[in-house]
Amino acid sequence: MRGVALAAVCVLFAVLVYRLVHAPNSGLAQAVKAHRAPTAPNVRLSVIWPHALTWPRGLRASATRGKLRLSDLRGYPVVINFWASWCGACRREADVLSSAAKARRGRVVFVGVDVNDLTSDARRFLSKHQIPYVAVRSGDSITERFGLVGLPETFYVDRRGRIQNLTRGELSPSTLERELDRASRD
Repeated sequence: MRGVALAAVCVLFAVLVYRLVHAPNSGLAQAVKAHRAPTAPNVRLSVIWPHALTWPRGLRASATRGKLRLSDLRGYPVVINFWASWCGACRREADVLSSAAKARRGRVVFVGVDVNDLTSDARRFLSKHQIPYVAVRSGDSITERFGLVGLPETFYVDRRGRIQNLTRGELSPSTLERELDRASRD
């Protein structure tokens, strides 16, 4: 019985490694890690949480239209955080992101991208954590184009719309601050 369980764990680990190496758009992540700063995919997203309290005033109207394109955010550094209400690490980092968005109010745009959730569960999560920035519904298009391999994942986009770096896994406050400083330098 233990041998079967061990074999199953080994197979799952092999699948995970394969998926990390051969992600649908691993080219984007590879370009980011190689410091080539690829342009963020300009996908159209449905707004599920139009709370643009920390966004620059000029961008707030785009959140209330119900649809958002990443190109609408050019001119500002952007933090794109992929999350889900059922993700433990996402719950733990929610306060870190919320605090950073409040601290950089009007200067950095934060966008939460909800992945594989019911809208009601997502909104309950956003309300519970008092998220002060816009959240959108993911679709296959955005998760594939960003080469998402797990949750949470956070992408840091500069004012020109180029991805400067990404964090796979739970964010620490120091990592988030370092990446925000880097993306804001442009």
